[in-house]
Amino acid sequence: MAAAETDSKITFSLDLYHVSEELGFILPEPLKELPPYYQPWMDIALRVPELVHSHELRSHINKMPLLSSKFLQKHRELRLAHLALGVMTMGYVWQEGENDTAEILPCNLAVPYWEVSQRLGLPPIFTHADGVLANWRKKDPEGPFDMENLELLFSLPGGDSVRGFFMVTLLVELAAVPALRSIPNVINGVRCGDTEAVARALEDISQSIQDMTDALKLMHVYVKPSIFYGIMRIYLSGWKDNPSMPKGLVYEGVQTEAMEYSGGSAAQSSLLHCFDELLGIKHGENSGAFLTRMRDYMPPTHKQFIQDISLQPSLKSFVQQQASERLNQAFHLCVTKLLSLRSYHISVVSRFITVPAARARQLRNQSQDFEKEVISRAPTALEERGTGGSGIMTFLKTVRDQTKDAFLPETM
Repeated sequence: MAAAETDSKITFSLDLYHVSEELGFILPEPLKELPPYYQPWMDIALRVPELVHSHELRSHINKMPLLSSKFLQKHRELRLAHLALGVMTMGYVWQEGENDTAEILPCNLAVPYWEVSQRLGLPPIFTHADGVLANWRKKDPEGPFDMENLELLFSLPGGDSVRGFFMVTLLVELAAVPALRSIPNVINGVRCGDTEAVARALEDISQSIQDMTDALKLMHVYVKPSIFYGIMRIYLSGWKDNPSMPKGLVYEGVQTEAMEYSGGSAAQSSLLHCFDELLGIKHGENSGAFLTRMRDYMPPTHKQFIQDISLQPSLKSFVQQQASERLNQAFHLCVTKLLSLRSYHISVVSRFITVPAARARQLRNQSQDFEKEVISRAPTALEERGTGGSGIMTFLKTVRDQTKDAFLPETM
């Protein structure tokens, strides 16, 4: 769609992009049930962890009726269907681990999954928009939005650590909401030359990014690295840039050639893309190409929001043109907080992927207790890769270092 918001006479706002003032990119009040016609999907999707454990998921899905997607009418129905079909797909492909992957997704799953995906503008694979943004409910509807009051709608193998991983990521998204509310204030302030309004909004964004970092720290409380690395991670992995599935996956009844899609990744969250575009952070050819491709895994209106931010007058140029110490400091603090968040994310990835990968290599062929055994059985093909398919530490450090380039020369 045309970015009418670039017209300086039109106030830039969240309204056009399905970005909530209260929840940001999080889907408000996700549905818990589909129409009764789709109960066969729900019956299996809700049992994915146990059916994978008993090696029965593929046989259950193979017997599942082929259902039409035409009775899904509303956006939240489509999002719940995409989530349920995605959970089933990940379990089906990876039920037997990396050495016996499914090369064909049966048509009774593939066809409706493709149809629902086309209607939503999402790919037919389990994404961040599914597992995090649309996969939650409150135990007490009137209660707080916190770890004790949140539950998953659907899970994957890995027990409590799966809930911890998705719910902590959800809280990171929630912590970013004040920053998202402030982005239009920055853009509109730049357009009309309101230095104080821009500075105030940037100060609010800085605090919000700090709150995101603090929320991310809960990952160490609620997720066990051995479970994430040894059990969960393969079910978040896709069939692009994955040595375990070099040919991709055939979606039976959709097309005869195999298709390749990346697994769920933090790079599929719209948050950091928004901050990068707002602050004028530029990424190199390789990291930039990966990040741009990850936007195709976002809801289309969220992708458009990022694109339209990039089309606005340059915030960095505005800051440089103003003789405002407060504005300079506010911009500098924003970049500093974003740099700290990316550095902390690297330390989290190191604890949950890099360190267990090294430990797994060391432990193979040794006698092991349960935790060591879980790590050593992790997929060898994914040792140094993120679930999105990137060489993860090199990628994250490159993106972090490119964030430094956003500093204004006199403030470094």
